[in-house]
Amino acid sequence: MTEPDARRDFRPGPLRHVEARPDGTRWTLTFVRDFTHSPSALWTALTDPGELPQWAPYTADRNLGTVGPATLIMVDGQDRTELDGTVTRAEAPHVLEHTWGDDLLLWTIEETDAGTRLTLRHTLDDQRTAAMTAAGWHMCLDVAEALLDGNPIGPIVGAEAMDYGWRELNEQYSERLGVEPIDPTLQ
Repeated sequence: MTEPDARRDFRPGPLRHVEARPDGTRWTLTFVRDFTHSPSALWTALTDPGELPQWAPYTADRNLGTVGPATLIMVDGQDRTELDGTVTRAEAPHVLEHTWGDDLLLWTIEETDAGTRLTLRHTLDDQRTAAMTAAGWHMCLDVAEALLDGNPIGPIVGAEAMDYGWRELNEQYSERLGVEPIDPTLQ
């Protein structure tokens, strides 16, 4: 299947384990999914500035595999928004922690019999945005999985995600997390 065909036929996979818990004055969304790939392959997808633009909602000005400042560039169609980030932990290939603007992302990769279990803890300011965030990461990680499988489809982020099932995921994660769905197009 060619990349345009795979993209046209893309549909998100089933819901994943997700929860949102208070964390001081903020909220931490925990999102868990399994991959059939090695920890090192997943680590590369999370840190390599050549792989990030193929699946993530941001690109990076450098490899995120070392501690220190980084600029993360949010992508939405032709719009680019630069956000300051800092990698605070980089323990290849198992732990990556970095800021993304005001948010904190902690990625842990555990080896399993079938490959790896990725756990993302994304600390947010507002519980109401947890379902939106879960829907976005769900789609991004589905695209990352296709990339790791050798079937890249390109990033599906920002407004474009609306055309690929994001709204339905947002509604389903809202129900699962017990929050009212937010539709960013109505904001």
